[in-house]
Amino acid sequence: MISHPMTILAVGSDVTTELDTVLGWMAWLVTCAGVAGLIIVGTRMALAVKTGDVEEHLREFLTVMGACVIGASAGPLVQMLMLS
Repeated sequence: MISHPMTILAVGSDVTTELDTVLGWMAWLVTCAGVAGLIIVGTRMALAVKTGDVEEHLREFLTVMGACVIGASAGPLVQMLMLS
């Protein structure tokens, strides 16, 4: 059995410059979408209280928050994988 040494692929910072730019824009877009989603859910909750309609808004709130967590963790996860 032939033993092969483990090959580590290292990329320089000049290779990932474009990826870093895209990840930066994506982070800002996810932040804007998360804030807009929370404003929309909050507005719907306020209107429901005002009109007397009791609806379940927790599901919408958790959906927006879940999307924020997934979007916020994508950038650091990709950067961690690129540094490995």
